[in-house]
Amino acid sequence: MSFAEVAVIGGTGFYSFLDDYEEHPVETPYGAPSAPVAVGTLAGRRVAFLPRHGPHHEHPPHAIPYRANLWALRALGVRQVLAPCAVGGLSDAVAPGDLVVPDQLVDRTFRRVPSYVERGAVHLPFADPYCPGVSGALAAADPELKVGGAMVVIEGPRFSTRAESRHYADQGWTLINMTGAPEAALARELRMCYAPVALVTDMDAGAEVGDGVDQEEVVALFRANLERLSGLLARAIEGLPDPRGCGCSTWADGVELTYEVPGGIGPG
Repeated sequence: MSFAEVAVIGGTGFYSFLDDYEEHPVETPYGAPSAPVAVGTLAGRRVAFLPRHGPHHEHPPHAIPYRANLWALRALGVRQVLAPCAVGGLSDAVAPGDLVVPDQLVDRTFRRVPSYVERGAVHLPFADPYCPGVSGALAAADPELKVGGAMVVIEGPRFSTRAESRHYADQGWTLINMTGAPEAALARELRMCYAPVALVTDMDAGAEVGDGVDQEEVVALFRANLERLSGLLARAIEGLPDPRGCGCSTWADGVELTYEVPGGIGPG
């Protein structure tokens, strides 16, 4: 039975989204997700919401149960995932307060389990890590939103040194974050469409003078933009395309997967 079609995974400072919802605890082969999944109706769609860090920010970025989170959403019927997150800026192409839909991902994490593949030969095509349909719906929902750029994901929970930050900027990367990996790849392995929308909360340590990034600064700016971000997500959900036939799912057609995709293969 499908309880939801679309999911929003909330990031730092974004712990609730739906006004009227039912909570669904989901058992997964990978343990419990960050929280019971809230499911309600928004813009005529059945929408699930899951706070990435837990309802009270219990899970730091390197210890989020990423595999359980994505598996739980897929088990409830979700096929499209919108993933708001807080990011730092690495380039003068962005500034605090900007909303950005990146088009590339650089994974610099090292302690996380990055895949559902534990045996056999299953190699995920991931040249373009984000769903063009979901990214397009996000971009269309706010004319001031910026599109493009690479988001580098670091292990955390500490922020970067100035040298690290300057190195990332020198590569031409635009945004820095702690939670975008392995989340995006896990969604693709489960044949779901996924795209982030990043709120720039600060300029990273190597991109500005002063004391560097401060946790309170990040949370305060994110909270100040919650209403704006929630409105964007609602409009994007209303404009999402039909996921059937999307390459985010069809990549696995004819592939012998060595892990369980809950709820069958979904729209192919």
